[in-house]
Amino acid sequence: MYDFAPATGQPKPALYADLVDAVRAITHGEPDAVANMANCAALLGEFLPDLNWAGFYRMVDGELVLGPFVGRPACIRIALGQGVCGTAAATGETQLVPDVHAFPGHIACDAASRSELVVPVKRDGLVIAVIDLDSPLLARFDAEDAAGIEALAAAIADGI
Repeated sequence: MYDFAPATGQPKPALYADLVDAVRAITHGEPDAVANMANCAALLGEFLPDLNWAGFYRMVDGELVLGPFVGRPACIRIALGQGVCGTAAATGETQLVPDVHAFPGHIACDAASRSELVVPVKRDGLVIAVIDLDSPLLARFDAEDAAGIEALAAAIADGI
C-alpha cells in the first residue's frame, strides 16, 4: 500500500520536492507508461490544492491525445498550437495562464476552469507529452508552481 501525502504548511519548493520524490518512488522500475502517468496524475491530485483537473496529454502522430488524469471528462484530441496545451507542445515552453478566458484560442473542456499551467515533458529534446493542471481559481499558479512541475516533468520523462 502506498501512503503518500504532503506535509501541511510547507513552502511550495518543499512540497514539489516531496511530490517529485513520491513520483520517483512509485514509478521506479515500472516500464508501463500509462501506469506511471496514472499514478503521477493521482499524486498531483493528492498533493496540490485547488485543482479541478490534473493529468497528461500524450504526443501521438503529431497531435496531443488525452492520457491518464484526475478530474472531469476532458477533450480527447488537441492539435499542436491550439489552446494552452497545444501551445505548450508546439513551443516546448511552459504556459502559465492566470486567466484562461484571456488566452487566445483557449479550449474549454471544463467551464469551471479559470487558470491553467501546462508543462511540456521532453525526452531527447522532443516533447512527448504535457502535464496539464487546471484550477477554478484565477491566478492559482505562479513561478514556483511552474518550476515544481518542470522538475516533475524532468523526473518522469524516462518513465512515460
